Amino acid sequence: MTTDPVTVLIADDHPVVRKGIRYVIEERPGYKVVHEAGDGGAALKFIRQLTPDIAILDIEMPELDGFAVAETVHKEELPVRLIIMTMHSDEITFNKAMDLGINGFVLKENAVADVADAVRSVMDGKYYLSPTLSDYIVRRNTPPAHSLKTTTGIDTLTPSERNILKLIAEQKTTKTIAEELFISPKTVDKHRSNICAKLDLHGAYALLKFAFENKNRI
Repeated sequence: MTTDPVTVLIADDHPVVRKGIRYVIEERPGYKVVHEAGDGGAALKFIRQLTPDIAILDIEMPELDGFAVAETVHKEELPVRLIIMTMHSDEITFNKAMDLGINGFVLKENAVADVADAVRSVMDGKYYLSPTLSDYIVRRNTPPAHSLKTTTGIDTLTPSERNILKLIAEQKTTKTIAEELFISPKTVDKHRSNICAKLDLHGAYALLKFAFENKNRI
């Protein structure tokens, strides 16, 4: 019995970078790069045409940057998982990626070492962050009173909402949660919105951060 390979599109305006990422991905059995794009416009065009399982997007590209491509992918509900690849390790860039629902965030300086693990994790329905960025998720930079308020607020969640919060803490995406619970992604998104409202959380990053920090309390 043969299994279809995981298909990957790589978008970066540097051919050498694309070649290196392609080599790392295709070195592992079961993965196939179906297209390389040198700018965001071409990346979006071929994501629409080829519907790859995963698209690896550089943030800084001509025509459309990686964030603009990601915004359009989510707006059009295209069935592709997205991994952002960037030179920037600042928290603002990271937060923007998380707010856009990115599945993976890989630093270019570690791309050769991290990208294969990122692709595998994302295909397993998990999020992937380059290890040096883990502090952005797990560190506690919320005032103690607010933290206590949101932690106490867990008690206000319905059983369904708590279950979804547990799955978010396991780094599972909206699509994976929907498949696991036999509900639609829109229903999952509605639950996520309700959870954020009850816990006074704002943005996808805040919800993921809260779920990570409080996984033992859920």
